[in-house]
Amino acid sequence: MSRGPTRSPLSLVLRRRPRLIALGVAVLVAALVGGVVQSGLLGGGSAAAAFGPPGFLDETASSGISDLYDGGFDYAAGGGVAVFDCNGDGKPDLYIAGGRYAAALYRNESPVGGALRFTRVTDPATDLVGVTGAYPIDIDGDGIVDLVVLRAGADDVLLRGLGGCRFERANERWGFTATPSITMAFSATWEAGANLPTLAFGRYVDPASNDPHHLCFDNALLRPASTGTTYATPIPLTPSWCALSMLFSDWSRSGRMDLRVSNDRHYYLPTEGQEQLWRVVPNAPPTLYTADDGWVAVQIEGMGIASYDLTGDGYPSVYLTSQADNRLQTLAAGPSRPTYRDIGLRRGVNSARPFTGGDLRPSTAWHAEFADVNNDGFVDLFVAKGNVTDSPDYALKDPSDLFIGQTDGTFREVADTAGVLSFDRARGAALADFNLDGMLDLVVVNYGAPVRIWRNIGTGTAARPRSMGHWVGLRVEQPGPNADAIGAWIELRTGDRIQRRELTIGGGHAGGQLGWTHFGLGDAGGADVRALWPGGETGPWLHVAADGFATVRRGDAIAHPWTPGG
Repeated sequence: MSRGPTRSPLSLVLRRRPRLIALGVAVLVAALVGGVVQSGLLGGGSAAAAFGPPGFLDETASSGISDLYDGGFDYAAGGGVAVFDCNGDGKPDLYIAGGRYAAALYRNESPVGGALRFTRVTDPATDLVGVTGAYPIDIDGDGIVDLVVLRAGADDVLLRGLGGCRFERANERWGFTATPSITMAFSATWEAGANLPTLAFGRYVDPASNDPHHLCFDNALLRPASTGTTYATPIPLTPSWCALSMLFSDWSRSGRMDLRVSNDRHYYLPTEGQEQLWRVVPNAPPTLYTADDGWVAVQIEGMGIASYDLTGDGYPSVYLTSQADNRLQTLAAGPSRPTYRDIGLRRGVNSARPFTGGDLRPSTAWHAEFADVNNDGFVDLFVAKGNVTDSPDYALKDPSDLFIGQTDGTFREVADTAGVLSFDRARGAALADFNLDGMLDLVVVNYGAPVRIWRNIGTGTAARPRSMGHWVGLRVEQPGPNADAIGAWIELRTGDRIQRRELTIGGGHAGGQLGWTHFGLGDAGGADVRALWPGGETGPWLHVAADGFATVRRGDAIAHPWTPGG
């Protein structure tokens, strides 16, 4: 990550490395777009119509949210938001990082289908200073969401959920120790037989180091101790190269989640650093995949990770954000080897420069997220963008992207026509259905500017919103300790088309979600769903009606409808 005009002597040396920035390449390969997917359709199956952009309304001023993420360079690469239900009413609540200001917990009080409304919940447990991001997770499997809070210059904090949007510090309860550093990334998984999740923490620049081989704090993997109720001594994930995003994912569909780490090449030597994939086998030390395993070295200013089965082959493709060098990777030859090829240019999501605003310098991208904002059944992609500080090498007017998916698997930019155009320096973000009307809204955390939130009104108006297509919101549950079935896959079938979602904790940029999983259905009046559970069990196909919410419970023969307030 280029940090702007104020640099240490070492960083000045590092920034002289050659950068390959593609100029005009899209014109040269435009003819390749027709061969995006073998079936010609996102996810395969019969033809369906892709919809245009929905309309969004900026409701920041009336939402009750009035927070600012800011601070010096230690905070410039953070700024995440956690989205989860902290009081059991089914509505997504918010925990927003503040940097040098206190983080903020907001209870969602939006009426169903109405304007977005939030109320600040003040509590010393959550009003922490130095927060760069946070991720929701049910650590103890009690059905109440906990929080992992990432910080700069202070210890990371595990907050145990008590219900009613109340939390308590649980570092000591769970035997969690964290030496103060600068933490920007997190992911988690449940390894077979464990009562607690395995936690991975990604650390950033160590300001005290001038060692060009070790400019970053060490990343760490925490596994449960033999007691099963506390954590053992952290395992260093070295070499560590300034991680800004991490994601446990079953990339090969083997039943085991490995850890992908996205690193900032500004802080490693070109002969040493790269993106990483850690093999995490239960009861064995983590090891890196190498060229001998088929891993192909990639060097980018890695900032965010998003994953989704874009090709319909059942395996997650991965979108990596960077500075002028975003990547969309998919497996090149099946799951036997972690060999990836880039399809970002073909799909239209390289996003190397601002699409509007007149600034022709390269872009800086952070959070990325796949979701269906127009409910047509074709996944869309949001990419948060903004200059690190005021770096003259990169665009200062760098609006975030909203790409909507097309039937041939490509994407097109609609941020301006959808009404979410902004030139704030975006960092973390989330697409979530805050008012439970079946349309995904948008919240964005900005660096040095207020948090902003937009309501999705589809093709309607503020008074009469209207979804562009049908939809369903799903939640999967199983007996603890992994109550939210992290590592499961949800498959949704409409006709002969199947959409797939892997349930993960991590990725994005400095924040994530836990709660309803949203699917657009297009014109379909219902769908069949099933869960592929952790451990390998495949659940039965269950029918769900369109335009509502349902819970799939392991072992049950029906999907359980849920209604707000019901």
